[in-house]
Amino acid sequence: MNRRFHLGLLGLGIAAVTALPLGLTASAEATPAAVTAPRTVVGSPSDSVTRIADFYGAYIDARSGPGDGGRPAAELRTYYVHPDYLKKLAVWEEKNHADGVLRAQNVPVRWAVTDNGTADRTEVGVTLTWGDRSTTELVVDMTRDHRIVHIGTKGVGGKGNDAK
Repeated sequence: MNRRFHLGLLGLGIAAVTALPLGLTASAEATPAAVTAPRTVVGSPSDSVTRIADFYGAYIDARSGPGDGGRPAAELRTYYVHPDYLKKLAVWEEKNHADGVLRAQNVPVRWAVTDNGTADRTEVGVTLTWGDRSTTELVVDMTRDHRIVHIGTKGVGGKGNDAK
């Protein structure tokens, strides 16, 4: 075959290999699925649901950090959790050999907080998602003065309350 023909085929092949990914990238970027809106997180220090979400976010961040969180995690507990409930958490942790805030020995990779709402206090559902994609559902109760008074599988008013 002709050398010029081979060089022409080689040039077309290089052009196709170069242009194909560029074309795919351009078309993928133009699709609506690839375009995402910026995320907005809204909160207020006077909102108990926000405060519980802030607590879990900061606590999980601290526990994920060097040395299992140590001092920052303890300070977050002191700030957000009612002193009487801190004592109950300590008893629960001694008995169960796990973190009482997370109800586990390890740290989740994601969390979600959902308002369950009650009249005299805030009750939220906290969903913790683990590395294997399994989840743990907790109920967290906070008083009107923004202190956590219960963490468990049922709320303060529910039967079988495990906060005791």
